[in-house]
Amino acid sequence: MNAQEIADKACNIFVLPDAVTRLKECMDDQAASIDDIAEIIAFDPGLTSQMLKVANSALYRFPNKIETISKALQVIGTRSAYDLALAYGITYAFKEVNSKVIDLDKFWEQSVSCALLAKYFAEAKRVREPERLFVCGLLHNLGELVVVDEMPQEATRCLAFNARVSPAELQTAILGFTYAELSAALVQRWGIPDTIYRPVSLIHDTDSGVMDKDTLILQLSYVLALDNVNPEVFPSYHNLTPELYDRLSFEQQDLEDALDITNLQCISVMSLFNPNSFIVY
Repeated sequence: MNAQEIADKACNIFVLPDAVTRLKECMDDQAASIDDIAEIIAFDPGLTSQMLKVANSALYRFPNKIETISKALQVIGTRSAYDLALAYGITYAFKEVNSKVIDLDKFWEQSVSCALLAKYFAEAKRVREPERLFVCGLLHNLGELVVVDEMPQEATRCLAFNARVSPAELQTAILGFTYAELSAALVQRWGIPDTIYRPVSLIHDTDSGVMDKDTLILQLSYVLALDNVNPEVFPSYHNLTPELYDRLSFEQQDLEDALDITNLQCISVMSLFNPNSFIVY
């Protein structure tokens, strides 16, 4: 099967929570108010708990504790709150994946590391709604969980990447597509905007001439996270090429600063988006 066919099947297995689906419909309705959005979030205890934990986390570092959804929406913004609710909903859909095939903690560490770096660089470049890039980074490798569930032997073979053969190259050789391509196809099937699935679909296309800022940020974040989380496989900056940061007018010192800051955030933020830590109501 190709990525599109697997995504068609997976979207019926991994289902978004009802509150997230309703929230998306509300965000698409221009007549919806902030109170409508707050009501949908408040109706789902798990989503409410998640949003308050995120608002009070290292992701924002607000000086005062945020205790209500209404206050969270005011300080984060409705679009950013939707993006974070979407991240929660999609990762929640994979809560039953309990595989011995891969190291799930490392999987989520790389996903969260990529997400934090993408948000950091988006803020540095004054990208509107940087949470969108956080979501892209968090979801870029979800295809691996689908393959683990549907094709565990192939998923095991895809773990054998090394300093000479990248994960994307190995995935293409074994599966005929990358995990990112499958992630993008699945996210698209869920009806999530192309501002999220398009950068994910292009995350490995560093030679294609794509120059939109979202994609460039995600490509850089992916490479840094890959090397950062797999030091036993890749030396520092092994997969990094100068054009990846030159195109965004960053210096190497900017990358070191980004890694220093996001590494400090990673452990606490991982606990917010790793489904193993979710409270089920």
